[in-house]
Amino acid sequence: MREEKKKRLEAKGWKVGSAEEFLRLTPEEAAYIELKLRLAENLRARRRRRNLTQVDLARRLESSQSRVAKMEAGDPSISLDLLVRSLLALGTTRQELSRIIALPRSSSLS
Repeated sequence: MREEKKKRLEAKGWKVGSAEEFLRLTPEEAAYIELKLRLAENLRARRRRRNLTQVDLARRLESSQSRVAKMEAGDPSISLDLLVRSLLALGTTRQELSRIIALPRSSSLS
């Protein structure tokens, strides 16, 4: 959020904070969510770079398009295991996976 907007909201009595603060997440919970989002964002980016539709990827994974959509959206019902296996099915190497896990979300879309 821009500093100007933040000051305006605070002047009107609004509290400005992070999603972690609002949801009262522990550092471990926040890190877990961040990891799932990085993996989900990378799955979408890699699928698009390979010019695959969600249906194409679903066929490769022997799954459904709606499941792929949930994976890419970081749906809570999707396991880390499924995200990792899907990335591997797209040809992601172990080294690339370690980079995805290590980098902040905005930097990990490689």
